[in-house]
Amino acid sequence: MHTPFRLDEHRRRPQPPLAPPPDRYFEQLPMRVMQRVQTAPPSPAAWGWLAALSAPVRTALAAGVVLGGFAASFLLSPGAAVQPLATTSLAQVPRAELVQYLLASEQRVTLADLAEVPGAAQHAPVGTLQASPEELQELLDAQSADYL
Repeated sequence: MHTPFRLDEHRRRPQPPLAPPPDRYFEQLPMRVMQRVQTAPPSPAAWGWLAALSAPVRTALAAGVVLGGFAASFLLSPGAAVQPLATTSLAQVPRAELVQYLLASEQRVTLADLAEVPGAAQHAPVGTLQASPEELQELLDAQSADYL
């Protein structure tokens, strides 16, 4: 079994007193440190002219370099051509596939949805504008009325 240990029962070892610092040590310390630190003379680098410019001129120069790089990367990229609109490629899809897609989807397209599409009448295929009232009635009769 362990014997109980109490710190109060043990004497502390005597500590030797600290030696005082030399005379004027703390007054001379900053100068000693500064003498040991050697500053390198400014090297004549290729970018030395940039340091001679004022801060606003350097900021304007940096902004110009960034914007110029962005413009150059945009203009020189191979895919900079404008992509054709989706409505022109939609006109190439066969009508039967469009009807199948609209009938197979769970969300039904209403006339209000078609009316909200901007420019739908300008890009509509020419074949859909030539329908007579009889043809429209035949197509409506052919559709099932389950989802109307």
